[in-house]
Amino acid sequence: MRSAKTIRLLKQLTEADSPSGREGEVSDIVVREAGKLGYEVRTDAMGSVIAHKPGNGARLMFDAHMDEIGIIASFADENGFIRFGAVGGLSTRELAKRRVRFLNGTAGVIGSEEEEFNKKPQLSKLYIDIGAKDKASAEKMVKTGDMAVFDGSFYSNDEIVISKALDDRAGCCILLRAMETAVKSENDLYFVFSTQEEVGLRGAKTAAFSIMPDYAVAIDVTDTGDTPSCPPMDVRLGEGAAVKLMDRSVMCDVNVIRILTETAEREGIRYQREIMADGGTDAGAIALTGAGVRAGAISLPVRYIHSPSELAAISDIEDCIKLTAAVCMADWRKI
Repeated sequence: MRSAKTIRLLKQLTEADSPSGREGEVSDIVVREAGKLGYEVRTDAMGSVIAHKPGNGARLMFDAHMDEIGIIASFADENGFIRFGAVGGLSTRELAKRRVRFLNGTAGVIGSEEEEFNKKPQLSKLYIDIGAKDKASAEKMVKTGDMAVFDGSFYSNDEIVISKALDDRAGCCILLRAMETAVKSENDLYFVFSTQEEVGLRGAKTAAFSIMPDYAVAIDVTDTGDTPSCPPMDVRLGEGAAVKLMDRSVMCDVNVIRILTETAEREGIRYQREIMADGGTDAGAIALTGAGVRAGAISLPVRYIHSPSELAAISDIEDCIKLTAAVCMADWRKI
């Protein structure tokens, strides 16, 4: 039977609106849930939440980012349409006619000046229609610097979840659930819920500098290679957690890869091997912290990343939880 607790927590996390630099709604949930488990919890200057369980084993850092992609209002034009900039990786080809919601509650629809919506318009050719009649009316509802996120509702059945912000609220959920088991570990554990990943892997880098772990594992999402005409990739939905080998930000440490795969095999946890050709994760920033950190990643296969309708298999989420919890308990000093 699927874990109702996991789904309830994931729903709470994805329904929070927390674009990069404005992660407060998710941070509040994380602080509350980590505190219930008895961890020492603090928030650093970048806003990342760090939960610590002291131990005599290896110093391990596990990371998932709290932020989601979004948009930021740059100005309202004379006709009341909101012009905007990107917060994270947006594909302008896919934005037209999508609904967005500002953090102050104002809703709008993205429109395009292009005659053909199937073209890839410049960001300057897009606008948000909030129904304002002119500039003055628009500025009463949305001010320069206000941020918005995609408006995508949460859906789940016994097999899948669909939602905005599975990237990377699913990772936050996986960490929080794994932390329930990890309290019994002998390792010196740090669980980091980082900020501003979508705009440059920022929060994880500063958190890693304060911790300087022996090893680090990022928990994030990855693309799949199992939809029609998609770029080829050896990751499929429903076939288990993905152990990252490399992406554009990192060449994962061979010893971290080995302990992840050996733990999965020993515990009977399904896993896949992942090479992501496009995009990066916090593992890349963590690996380059200080004099360097041995880093790797566990990835959740997700379709339609950076959209309001990201889709994941519940069984893969459960496998990621099991693998993360198991490696927390492993003896990393034997590497």
